[in-house]
Amino acid sequence: MGLHRFTDVRRFPIAVDEAWAFFSDPRNLAVITPPGMGFEVLGDLPERMHPGLIVAYRVRPLRRLPVTWVTEITHCVDGVMFVDEQRFGPYRFWHHQHHFKAVPGGVEMRDIVHYDVGFGPVGDLVNAVLVRSRIRAIFEFRRRVLEQRFGTLPLHAY
Repeated sequence: MGLHRFTDVRRFPIAVDEAWAFFSDPRNLAVITPPGMGFEVLGDLPERMHPGLIVAYRVRPLRRLPVTWVTEITHCVDGVMFVDEQRFGPYRFWHHQHHFKAVPGGVEMRDIVHYDVGFGPVGDLVNAVLVRSRIRAIFEFRRRVLEQRFGTLPLHAY
């Protein structure tokens, strides 16, 4: 199979502008990354993302093993969406879309991640046993942090 897809949809009782202000500040990535991953930005970050922005950081996805991960913001439409793509890092391929849409009572945020662990069938097995659940756990942590910060809006509020 190789290429995998992970989708996460969340709704929060805030305006699109407020959600965009938070997510378009690359410094907030540390806020929504589980502490156990040892997230550390390598270098200075601007207050707002833009196409072509390179973000380098170190993470420890498997406990003590540090990995340098370099991503590029390849697309950015203010208030609507942005895409980060891995340039160097733990995946053979990583493409993460972030979409923002106004809904009654707030904003819907949709993350679509396409990724490939590499290593053919062995990588697919590693994904099934470890990687997919780790990605889910990261997004679950993100959900909890964002709900504490912004509140909750049921997925089917209308």
